[in-house]
Amino acid sequence: MQTAAQIVIGLIAIIHIYILWLEMFAWTTRAPKVFKTIPKELFPPTKTLAANQGLYNGFLAAGLIWSLCINDHHWKFHVSIFFLTCVLIAGIYGAATASKKILYVQSIPALVALILLHL
Repeated sequence: MQTAAQIVIGLIAIIHIYILWLEMFAWTTRAPKVFKTIPKELFPPTKTLAANQGLYNGFLAAGLIWSLCINDHHWKFHVSIFFLTCVLIAGIYGAATASKKILYVQSIPALVALILLHL
């Protein structure tokens, strides 16, 4: 199960790297095609705000990647739990305030990884 957990953690990290790219570097080009509920005229004035959000997603990805590089099993376990819990909470908040889709993209994969870590 640990291998499965590590694979899911890696996939979650990749998702957050994509979100970082989308929010920091492609907010006015690609993001309007992804976030279809946001009016297109709002993307340019919210570019700085989105970049800030992207940076936070990058920190989540960095933490998850860091957890994959730790050799000590106990330390790896606790760091993984911390960052997966951050992703889970961010996803729940995002689903409650922005889009229910966030629950499926962020929270459920994080919950699956947390369950796999504990098996």
